[in-house]
Amino acid sequence: MKYSTFVRALAVSGALLLSSVSFASAVNTGVNDVAIHGYDPVAYFTKDKAVKGKEKFTAIYNGAIYRFASEENRDLFKANTDKYAPQFGGYCAMGVALDKKLDVDPDAFYIADGKLYLNLNKTVQQKWLEDVPGHLKTASRKWSGIQDLSVADANAEEE
Repeated sequence: MKYSTFVRALAVSGALLLSSVSFASAVNTGVNDVAIHGYDPVAYFTKDKAVKGKEKFTAIYNGAIYRFASEENRDLFKANTDKYAPQFGGYCAMGVALDKKLDVDPDAFYIADGKLYLNLNKTVQQKWLEDVPGHLKTASRKWSGIQDLSVADANAEEE
């Protein structure tokens, strides 16, 4: 797939998902301020898979509600949020590299250097995996410019 075609497809996919993404800026949350669609951020590290959290095990971090599969996972998160919270506020890492704030598929995740990165979907994740160090460098640089923007403003087409 050509890069320009990929970027267009990513923008269209992201636009379709905007209705399910909160307009809070720094953290990707759903309608009820729940991060990662209710999936347990600790389970990515301990189980190496996406695991749905339970409403009875929650923690609030950066204004978002995180759910956990167990009390133990919640306590691990509270003890070390920097380790377990998803990078780029839980927005699509590849999207951030492209100056966009896009929602994620909780199953499209990647852990690099002890940090959790999520992607829009498995197709976008494959593009991310082609050059994780390069995309990560770009995303890290661009995040500061879009972090505090609303989703709509971050995803607005430049004229």
